[in-house]
Amino acid sequence: MRQSEVKLMTKNFPSYPHCRRIGMELVKQAVLKETFPSWSGQESLSVVKVNYVISRLRINAVDFPETSASFIPGTGICLSVARASATISADWRMNAWLLKGKGEITVSISGLFISIIFNVSRDSTGHLSTLLHNCQLSIGSVKVKLSGRSSWIYSFLSGYLEKPIHTKLDKNLCLNIKYKIQMMDAQLKKHKVLSQIDTFAQVDYSLLSSPAVFKSHINLDLKGTVYPVGNHTDPPFMPAPFALPNQGDSMIYLGVSNYFLKSASLAYYRAGAFNITISEELATTFSLNTSLLKYFVSETSLSQAAACPVLLNLMATLPPAVSLNADRCVLQITGSVEVFAALPNSTTQYIFTGNLTASTTANLTITKQKLIISLLLKRFQFSLLHSNLGFPEQKSVVENFLSYALRRVVIPVINDKLGKGFPLLNLAHTSLTGPAIKMNQGHLVISTDVHYQPVDREDEDLHSHS
Repeated sequence: MRQSEVKLMTKNFPSYPHCRRIGMELVKQAVLKETFPSWSGQESLSVVKVNYVISRLRINAVDFPETSASFIPGTGICLSVARASATISADWRMNAWLLKGKGEITVSISGLFISIIFNVSRDSTGHLSTLLHNCQLSIGSVKVKLSGRSSWIYSFLSGYLEKPIHTKLDKNLCLNIKYKIQMMDAQLKKHKVLSQIDTFAQVDYSLLSSPAVFKSHINLDLKGTVYPVGNHTDPPFMPAPFALPNQGDSMIYLGVSNYFLKSASLAYYRAGAFNITISEELATTFSLNTSLLKYFVSETSLSQAAACPVLLNLMATLPPAVSLNADRCVLQITGSVEVFAALPNSTTQYIFTGNLTASTTANLTITKQKLIISLLLKRFQFSLLHSNLGFPEQKSVVENFLSYALRRVVIPVINDKLGKGFPLLNLAHTSLTGPAIKMNQGHLVISTDVHYQPVDREDEDLHSHS
């Protein structure tokens, strides 16, 4: 079986009080937005049959004094609520022999217990999938209060409505929960597992297998391959296995293998992202022109009477080599450089061509749920291939010039491209709190907590059942 390039561990979620609060707040929001279809029935009052209709049933208030959440090994997640209460309002209408009435109804529910277990798995497209596994429900008591114009009917009819309303709630609450989980599953299927990084690359975060559920945590193995846009050919190398730490008190641990970074390097190489032309217009720190270059290559000043802009064409000849070591990430770039002078008549004059090898260290940070990579040049080597101007024997001087150009112009241009970042978790209305990166041999681990910001928006009604 293919090894995962990116691993995600959610750890001890149920043990965090604020996680339970967030979870139950989401449940409350969903419950308060819940609507129920109208229903009708018939009750016998002595020898008179009363036909009634209950409509516009809506939940006004809920209270969850006792809640719990836990992982069910091999299955999924269990959520339970005990001693809950709710207030429901609706409209009622009745019709009997010589009697008609209508008004509002208030239903008070107490002693409500709900236990929900839902499975988490992988679907055929690599999306996370949820399915209701079990729902248990019990209602302690239901009290009905009617209001309307025919006051003498209220107390008489209220007692007869408590039983059918109790039965209806018993039947429909778990059914509604099932539909809510189906709604969540539908939203998960819409979640993009192929995430666009920039114009050059995309990253595939599809699940390789169903989540592994343990008592204290859930493990997810993600593909985590970076591809050039429009070309999803897998890299010609395989990922090495690695494991996430079993100790720690963060909510989420995200492991990124060296393979992920190598696939990113290959993708950007194939997409031509490392082929860069540096001109005077791109040089924000200093002006690349022959007036500057002549201090390093004296023959240039002999060929050009006036200062002219210089063009540097840099091209990677191999995918940059990436290595993750303890507390350090190294990126080695191998390529070639061509140097031209841009003449006043809009033509160029070739100056020289050479091979270069640049060794950089990568600084890794996390901003807005993205992994940001910033390069710092450490070592640089240059070898001359050809020159039309009688290149002087001043190799070290030219290396100094190109090293300066790399540090002050080329690397900032590359860092600007890398500054868009690699998307990590893409959970709606969440942000990472206190993320920390630890680099190990062959992989890095990001540990973080998660903050959820509730959003007040209309819930989508995906059901029309009765």
